[in-house]
Amino acid sequence: MCGIVGYVGHREAYPIVLKGLKRLEYRGYDSSGVALLHNGQLNVYKKKGKVAEMEEDTMGKDVHAHIGIGHTRWATHGEPSDRNAHPHLSQSGQLAMIHNGIIENYAHIKQELISKGYDFKSDTDTEVLLNFIEDIKTNNNCSLEEALRIALKRIVGAYCILLISKDDPETIIAARKGSPLVIGIGKGEHFLASDASPIIEYTKEVVYVNDYEIAIIRPDELILKNLGNEKQTPFITKLDMELAAIEKGGYEHFMLKEIHEQPDTIFDCLRGRLLPQTGQIIMSGVDNHIEALKNAQRILIVACGTSWHAGLIAEYQIEELCRIPVEVEYASEFRYRNPVVNKGDVIIAISQSGETADTLVALESAKEKGAFIFGVVNAVGSSIARLSHAGAYTHAGPEIGVASTKAFTGQLAVLAMMALKIGYVKGTIDEKRYLSLMKELEAVPEKVKEILADTSNIKRIAEKYKDATDFLFLGRGYNFPVALEGALKLKEISYIHAEGYPAAEMKHGPIALVDEKLPVVFVATKDSYYEKIVSNVQEIKARKGKVIAVATVNDDIIPGMADDVMFVPDTDEVIAPLLSTIPLQLLSYYVGLAKGLDVDKPRNLAKSVTVE
Repeated sequence: MCGIVGYVGHREAYPIVLKGLKRLEYRGYDSSGVALLHNGQLNVYKKKGKVAEMEEDTMGKDVHAHIGIGHTRWATHGEPSDRNAHPHLSQSGQLAMIHNGIIENYAHIKQELISKGYDFKSDTDTEVLLNFIEDIKTNNNCSLEEALRIALKRIVGAYCILLISKDDPETIIAARKGSPLVIGIGKGEHFLASDASPIIEYTKEVVYVNDYEIAIIRPDELILKNLGNEKQTPFITKLDMELAAIEKGGYEHFMLKEIHEQPDTIFDCLRGRLLPQTGQIIMSGVDNHIEALKNAQRILIVACGTSWHAGLIAEYQIEELCRIPVEVEYASEFRYRNPVVNKGDVIIAISQSGETADTLVALESAKEKGAFIFGVVNAVGSSIARLSHAGAYTHAGPEIGVASTKAFTGQLAVLAMMALKIGYVKGTIDEKRYLSLMKELEAVPEKVKEILADTSNIKRIAEKYKDATDFLFLGRGYNFPVALEGALKLKEISYIHAEGYPAAEMKHGPIALVDEKLPVVFVATKDSYYEKIVSNVQEIKARKGKVIAVATVNDDIIPGMADDVMFVPDTDEVIAPLLSTIPLQLLSYYVGLAKGLDVDKPRNLAKSVTVE
């Protein structure tokens, strides 16, 4: 949600900032802009719409500079428009600023500034903060750095800020709280961004800025300070990301590429951890804290969106294999309803980005109450990874498509290993079951390859139903959360209204929707609920509903009942979601494609929700 890029050094800043903004388009945005400082002139170019529209607007204009900042905005305060786009100039025109986040007390500060004669050219909280900083600088006759420090102590909210000033043409001043910022270190140059994707082309050495830190960045210098003006030692991290990981690699869309990467990303997640030959699961985050995990009185799983669905599947796995009660919470609700959290509770936080605002705040509160925090994230060095007591990375690599695919299956792989490990150490599953599930999990990458080998049938089904106005997704047991995820994917990618339901609940309301126009997707793989799901399919067919089924290869019952079938290989029901979710990802992709939509960047959506 929103994207920030900055550069200071010996190269031309504009091409670097522009390319960085394009790399951050996947985060979701509605306008973009750049500020470039050269020879005392501060040029700002910004435009509603795509980065390409802003780029076209700069044609023939002065973009020469060795220092620049750029932004893609996802509207919060003020509609998407040229005037609300970032960067913003201060009233004097001396400062330019970009900002991710929300300043909650901006209205009060704005009234203060209006009473002093300030005039505002936008509806944004960002312009208020910028003029507030300038007002402090002017009235206190202090440095920009000190004015920023004073302002940040007054404001309430989340922020990642980049500031440049005509008075200091070789310095970017940055600050963060609750919104990510990474600084790339080059030779005589520095790069700044919301994540590593704009930086990886130039350097693999980065510093992740912590909450409540201010960074002063010059071509040959990086200074970190806290809000108390005390210097902090930058911790340099080596990126393991490759440039090819953030390019399409011959695929039409990132989403399709990422769906097809899943045999490799799941394998990478399991590699070195899952060792069926020796009967070992080696996960340092679990191994080093196994007592806290196996002795937990209860486990709370906190997540949002697709990660919440991964948590629901983990609830089934942990309760069955570990016999520990599990509650799965929406982070956005958990943080506000004053939940009961006790010392010794284990909280598993699941987040692709590791920066989800609601999840972060929920974790901070739970940690203060004595809970043990275990993070399951994809982004190395992210805020949730640093906040957690322990954790496990999913190793899915950068995910550029807004709708999560490979990050989701990476989460499922990690959570399945955790449940297996804890259950075996605790003695709630015997060795035979443990080894059997390990082998089933090990076989998943090859079985996903089988599903992806020929997707023409799924494409045909998508084209058949692309004009439907509603879908119903049904599943039981482990496949109920898969149905929820399938419905979410279709909504995200195709803008078709879709609902996911437990199949057994169908008769308690949703069956009223069924007619000959309603496609009903059943996740109906062979498991302990199979006979029940067959009955549910019959109930839909009796009411003339169109049935699309995800079924196990060699099933001889479901294919005879369904209008269309998508097959997956056989596996244990504990592991089945890793396979049954793949056809639903492809279905949503191909429906969106058939409707001519931008499947990589669905409207109104952001990849990482870093504000409430």
